[in-house]
Amino acid sequence: MIDFLASMLKVAKIPYTENEPLAPKSTFKVGGTARLFITPQTPEQLEAAISAARSAELPYFVTGGASNVVYPDGLYNGAIISTQSIKEIFYDPDETTPDGSVLVTCQCGVPMAAFVDFCTKKNLTRAEQFAGLPGTVGGAVYMNARCFDRSISDLLYSTSHIEYTDEKAKITELPFNAADWDYKKTPFQAHTAEDGSQTNQRYITQATFRLTPAGASAHDRIVADCKKYIAERVDKGHFKYPSAGSVFKNNHAFGAPSGKLIDDCGLKGLTAGGAQIAPFHGNFIINTGNATADNIRTLVKSAQKAVKDKFGFDLEPEIIFV
Repeated sequence: MIDFLASMLKVAKIPYTENEPLAPKSTFKVGGTARLFITPQTPEQLEAAISAARSAELPYFVTGGASNVVYPDGLYNGAIISTQSIKEIFYDPDETTPDGSVLVTCQCGVPMAAFVDFCTKKNLTRAEQFAGLPGTVGGAVYMNARCFDRSISDLLYSTSHIEYTDEKAKITELPFNAADWDYKKTPFQAHTAEDGSQTNQRYITQATFRLTPAGASAHDRIVADCKKYIAERVDKGHFKYPSAGSVFKNNHAFGAPSGKLIDDCGLKGLTAGGAQIAPFHGNFIINTGNATADNIRTLVKSAQKAVKDKFGFDLEPEIIFV
């Protein structure tokens, strides 16, 4: 069926490569080889690629910057569909909302760094907390990324996504509804079916954000704030080693961050092969040079068991194993 999918991609003129190494394509630098690595250039090609993979009845995974993803070891005998070439930004300074905000629309593959840089150059404020965040807009919206007490959903005006009903696909726009969003929870995340399988029939194509015009006089302040947040990431060790940042979600009702719970269990520095619970941050797992997906999974399970045994608390991973 791989050959069948490849032939459909050729007919549709959707770029792809075969037997593509995955480790260089994620911030964890972990993973084997994808039988097909598909790089659609437009939302329409994204829909066509997903539909083709579904028709071929092959496993597939849609990703952006893979900054929160653990690719599998060995051969992934299916299709990885990357959105990173779908990266246009749309902005009309004359289009405003009733509260005076302006709207910036980013396609799913826009790097978060490019979105923040665009806002900075246009003297638009409210996105500064996301300076230095790796990955793409689509991934950040999918996870409802949260940085320095601000969530992506705090900026959202609307989203567009590909949605499947049976085998038919349509692109649907969703106005932002706060009831659909919570701490690192979104209407796009996979849910668990009765048979235990995880399904997701929605794939983000773009997001529109509400920003506040600040004027040229605020430019230096916006730049300084962005530099401050990037410096804080550097100080916390975000870029010392390949990683996916925070491994587990925090449960604010519990009263202690996941990293502190892991630290209190004495797990900082614990290793499994080339993976390690970072000595400098309990909620980071880092690749010290030759980590595998299995190594990372082992440390995730070790942390979950230790925290459950000591505190009775279930750590919920936010990283995604493909």
